Amino acid sequence: MEREACSSAFSKMILEEAKKDRDITVVCTDSRGSAKLGAYPDELPEQFVEIGIAEQNAVTVSAGMSHMGKKVFVLGPASFYSTRSAEQVKVDVAYSNNNVAVIGISGGVSYGALGATHHSLQDIALMRAIPNLTVEIPSDAAQMRAVTAELLKAGRPAYIRIGRNPVPVLYGNEGDIHIGKANKWFDGHDAAVIACGQLVSRAVDAAGLLEKEGIHITVVDMHTIKPLDTEAVKSAAEECGCILTLEEHSIYGGLGGAVSEFLAQNNPVPMKICGIPDEDVPNGTDDEVFRYYRLDPEGIAGAVKDLIRKK
Repeated sequence: MEREACSSAFSKMILEEAKKDRDITVVCTDSRGSAKLGAYPDELPEQFVEIGIAEQNAVTVSAGMSHMGKKVFVLGPASFYSTRSAEQVKVDVAYSNNNVAVIGISGGVSYGALGATHHSLQDIALMRAIPNLTVEIPSDAAQMRAVTAELLKAGRPAYIRIGRNPVPVLYGNEGDIHIGKANKWFDGHDAAVIACGQLVSRAVDAAGLLEKEGIHITVVDMHTIKPLDTEAVKSAAEECGCILTLEEHSIYGGLGGAVSEFLAQNNPVPMKICGIPDEDVPNGTDDEVFRYYRLDPEGIAGAVKDLIRKK
């Protein structure tokens, strides 16, 4: 299967769009290489600002530029933009309703060997609690392009978390991807898996493993964490009778928290939240960490079978 990094897809698209619109501006913090910005800084130097290792300043500068009419995308490590810059995202971007998309690169455990200081496993819990802030975790390059296009058309304060490495390209038609609208894979009725980010492709692979055992599941790609597509959650609960959530985030406060909060008040069903437990995460590649926590296709399939037995 073809693979492409969400950051590469963004950089190629934003370069072409910025050539047509001088109001588009990219800001980064000593991270043009990590963000895979490519030719953008050289071709459009007047629409590019590199601030250095100063994430709080980067968000505030971006908010100020937006206030003057610019369409700003500010990029840097998700671990720092979600914690070090939390106050600036909350006040300067969301509260002030500025057209700034904060793109947290190398989210989750993407930084691997750099360890806990560079993991962003609490960012969704924080960001989805901030009023007036859209929260997105694209699962592939096509989703990244679709989300970027929507933000360019109707700017809104947003936090977008993407991984570091190339991921399988799941979608061919970007027109079917919209902020706030989940995408559904398969029509199984034994269980539903609601996933986000790069774990969506692993959920799809797990569905294939389960199919061989006669177990048919639905996979919901919940790329928008806020606003949550509650209709998709409700439909999955009614059709499947149990739900497993899957995310590259702490088991507290992320996608699983959002889904369970809705279900507890509207349509309770047996549920399992799969993610990173409340502990220090071992250093390793994405695949190594996912295998360790049983977030690989085989582990996901096993968790689904355990959940079905509790229906």
